This record gives sequence, C-alpha cells and structure tokens, in this order.
Amino acid sequence: MTINAILQARAGAKCELCGAEQALTAFPVPHSPVSDDDHSVALCATCRGQLEQPESTVVNHWRCLGDSMWSQVPAVQVMAWRQLKALSARGELWAQDMLDMMYMEEETKAWAEAGMAAATDDDNVPTVDSNGAVLVEGDSVTLIKDLDVKGAGFTAKRGTLVKGIRLTNNPLHIEGKVNGVQIVLVAAYLKKA
Repeated sequence: MTINAILQARAGAKCELCGAEQALTAFPVPHSPVSDDDHSVALCATCRGQLEQPESTVVNHWRCLGDSMWSQVPAVQVMAWRQLKALSARGELWAQDMLDMMYMEEETKAWAEAGMAAATDDDNVPTVDSNGAVLVEGDSVTLIKDLDVKGAGFTAKRGTLVKGIRLTNNPLHIEGKVNGVQIVLVAAYLKKA
C-alpha cells in the first residue's frame, strides 16, 4: 500500500485537519524524524495551500482545529498544535485557548516543539524590550504606557507587571496575562522587570 492509500484509509477519506471531503494528498509533517505514514497527514487542498503559504491564511478556516486537536494520531496532533501556535502568535486568542486545553504525550509535544524551533532558528532575531534588553520565555515585564486591550474592554495601565511571558514567532510581540486575560503585547511598550 502507498502512503497516500494508508492515509486515506486512516482519515476515512476526510482531511485530517478540517474534515473536508475533497481530494486529499499526503503531507509529510515538516521536521519529522522519518518520512512515512506515521509522520504524515492527509490534507485537502485548502489546508495544504495555507500551510505551504502562511501569508494566505484564512484565520476562520482553522477553527476546525478545535476538533482535530483531539485526534489520537500524533502527526495530526503535531500539525494542529503548530498551526494553533502560529495563530496564537498572530494574536488569535481563541487559538491560545485551544492550546491551553490541548493534551499531548511528552514525546509528541517534543516533536511539535522541535519543528517550531527549527522553523524559527532561521531568524535568530531576539525579542527586546524598550531599553534593548533581550527578553526570554518566563521573564516578567512592566508596561511603560497605558494600552487599550481591544476586544477585552479594558485598558492595561502603565506600571502593570506581567509575569511569565511567552515569546511568539514575531520578535516584536510577546504573550502575557493582564487582568486574567491572555493578550499579545508589543515588546517596545515593555521593560524587563
């Protein structure tokens, strides 16, 4: 049996990410240890096109990950996690909420994170605060100006401490919780605490 046939059977002739019933193709999960059916997913043309050309991403298409993230197939979990991570980095709070709920075995999560690390290693642009200090995952920062939080209905006040920040794929932004809400913040409006 070919990889395509194995994936078609495993997926029940549906895209493993969005569930579309159109022509499916085998998509090897980037940065996988080997290239076989266990490290590939069956994707429709829409999902494949948006994964291969992230600038063409239609954000609402990916709300389907709320179902596929619970797949028992590690390759599907890895692809769902990576796409949710990418959407979260773009400021999609619903994607971060899904990531917070998602569960993966340690080995699968390491595979997912390794791919994200490999994808961002090319930039090597550090995230820096308003003073040029390099920010790392888990740092605490302080807001240096009042920021209106769109969609949440409050203003994050100057001097607010944000603990345990997360870095995003964009070195200009970080993620953190303000007033119990996970938001994306512009690093230029922060200083390391």
